[in-house]
Amino acid sequence: MHGVGKGGTAGSPVTPEGHSRAISLTAHGAGQVRFDWGPCLLHKAQHSKWQQLAEIYLFSLPIKESEIIDFFLGASLKDEVLKIMPVQKQTRAGQRTRFKAFVAIGDYNGHIGVGVKCSKEVPTTIRGAIILAKLSIVPVQRGYWGNKIGKPHTIPCKVTGRCGSVLVWLIPAPRGTSIVSAPVPKKLLMMAGIDDCYTSARGCISTLDNFAKATFDAISKTYSYLTPDLWKETVFTKSPYQEFTDHLVKTHTRVSVQRTQAPAVAMT
Repeated sequence: MHGVGKGGTAGSPVTPEGHSRAISLTAHGAGQVRFDWGPCLLHKAQHSKWQQLAEIYLFSLPIKESEIIDFFLGASLKDEVLKIMPVQKQTRAGQRTRFKAFVAIGDYNGHIGVGVKCSKEVPTTIRGAIILAKLSIVPVQRGYWGNKIGKPHTIPCKVTGRCGSVLVWLIPAPRGTSIVSAPVPKKLLMMAGIDDCYTSARGCISTLDNFAKATFDAISKTYSYLTPDLWKETVFTKSPYQEFTDHLVKTHTRVSVQRTQAPAVAMT
């Protein structure tokens, strides 16, 4: 698709997300196209301005490109399709059938994401759900049950997640307990890097969509409660937009658009 997109120029290929990407034809033929990713998140991820993903979470910067997640966690990410189901819509021409996919993605070491996508074809649906799952990745805080011996193995405190009628409780468990839960929360907790946990659920848990989203909501709340080890004095630093102003000036250009007002037409 060619045109002028957000950040693109006339005649350059523009992706469905609106980002301009460079095209280079390989020697095997003109049918193979290679896309070079041009980061838009302050152009700092590719230029090693940030060394880890936690620095982006620290300033609550929105991640709108899945390539940023691949840049930091690409080798360790594992995805799994939880469910694919057909959905239908009644139109004048008849029933329109599409496919809805639920995908979970995580690195088994403190990061988890869930994506839901609906499309006409199954491969397109899965690819879109994986991209949305990467964009929704959140950090997971892990803690101990009892004495702080060894590595963190469970959640730091009791957390609750809700979606629709489903209510999910996550409760810390002793080391060696494993994950006591239904298959869907167990898969999400394992991908988040939690080894031991008790779970309890209420509501219509047969609806996998709400069950997975409620579990993801509970896992994402692990950082909402600050444990004593996080009671450190806050050192206020400059916002990345101020700290890397010189770099932004070199990579961004401001285009002024003048609005013209149509002349008034005299009414007789």
